[in-house]
Amino acid sequence: MDRIAAMNMFVRVVESGSFSAVARELKTTQPTISKNIAELESWLGAKLLSRSTRKLHLTEVGADYYERCITILQDIEEAEQNVGHLQTQPKGTLRINTVVAFGRLHIIPLLGEFFQRYPDIKIELSLNDRVVDMVAEGLDLAIRMGNLSDSSLLAKKIACTPFVTVASKSYLQKHGRPHHPSELKNHEMIVYTGRDNYQQLEFFDQGKPFVVSVDGRLLTNNTEASREALLNGYGIATVPKWLVGDVIRNGKLECLLEDYQREAIDIYAVYPSGRHLANKTRLFIDFLVEHLGTSASLIL
Repeated sequence: MDRIAAMNMFVRVVESGSFSAVARELKTTQPTISKNIAELESWLGAKLLSRSTRKLHLTEVGADYYERCITILQDIEEAEQNVGHLQTQPKGTLRINTVVAFGRLHIIPLLGEFFQRYPDIKIELSLNDRVVDMVAEGLDLAIRMGNLSDSSLLAKKIACTPFVTVASKSYLQKHGRPHHPSELKNHEMIVYTGRDNYQQLEFFDQGKPFVVSVDGRLLTNNTEASREALLNGYGIATVPKWLVGDVIRNGKLECLLEDYQREAIDIYAVYPSGRHLANKTRLFIDFLVEHLGTSASLIL
């Protein structure tokens, strides 16, 4: 039995709450994970996990062993990174998550330069428009926007992006241009449902916030779909600039109601607390700050 590998499996089982999830993450089988945990318990002569039909629970001994495993595995990783820093390029797999459109528009185009700079780092990029549990999914880093509700995560601001209200020229030629946010109720709106109160849009008029109720025939929980719908002239939408900055610059979309836009939002790189920040993660965060913090498609 490789005790270090078994300890790592044990830690990930505790954090994810699932043998099968860890098996998928480590590209092995659930029986292999179970066998390694059982051998670890046999080696220690103590029960680490109690298993019910639905949940896994740490025993008292298991809880203490889990904390010690975290420390040991962090020390091993740091020692390896220190050696690697002195002798070789940083290496390893970096697991990153962000929303679909942000990944396509702003992460993937940067990877060529990142790979050239750090050829021994691999990127495992997962894209979806829902907030994932970073610990359960085994992620190193996520890119998130706006208020961060999960207090268990640490965050570094990488950019700031304003909101813009936009439409295509074809839509405006057919339906006219609104001159005040209150006129949006008379327009076809592309409604993004991936936020609370999604039919309520906030604007500012002479420094005072006010809310406009909007509706439309297309409602979607996907930012990529919102962008495509705008480009196809299906309606108007208020979106963060990172989603459409490039197509505003090339003239495919036009900005509306610029004097009434709500406050900008921050974009963060977030990562789990309570662990040593791996060198590969730190390098990628610094890389994002370097490139996205000055991007004309994102910033004010």
